[in-house]
Amino acid sequence: MALEHVSDYPRPPALVPCADHVVVRVLGQLLCDTHHSLRVLETFHPPTYYLPPETMALSLLRPAAGRSFCEWKGLARYFDVVVAGQALPCAVWQYPEPTAAFGALAGWYALYPAQMDGCWVNGDRVIPQPGGFYGGWITSAVVGPFKGDPAHPQLI
Repeated sequence: MALEHVSDYPRPPALVPCADHVVVRVLGQLLCDTHHSLRVLETFHPPTYYLPPETMALSLLRPAAGRSFCEWKGLARYFDVVVAGQALPCAVWQYPEPTAAFGALAGWYALYPAQMDGCWVNGDRVIPQPGGFYGGWITSAVVGPFKGDPAHPQLI
């Protein structure tokens, strides 16, 4: 297995197609199972996986209030995950009209691994990126230090 050092990722970020097997479970339900995703790779961030809408259990998502802005990708909108009356607020997001450089992300979904029951990449359980703001996916193939990690305050 080739290791990826996040210090080698580019800035501005790169958008890279990915054929890894991605599985996400939330509130006891399967949210996604796919071999087709897009990864955003940015210096000192573990990858963020974007998942195609046709592989998502869209019935579990409810539009949420709030927006955020990324200097690279544009304006994001958020979704709550709702199962049997239990809700995870703003656990998922997407860029409905991303910037031209990230146009392939339009309508695809990203999520906070820390809010899920679990996320797996090729059977490797994901460790969420430290810090509540970030949505990076740390696997055994990804080497830090990572932005948001309190052990590396110079990266916060």
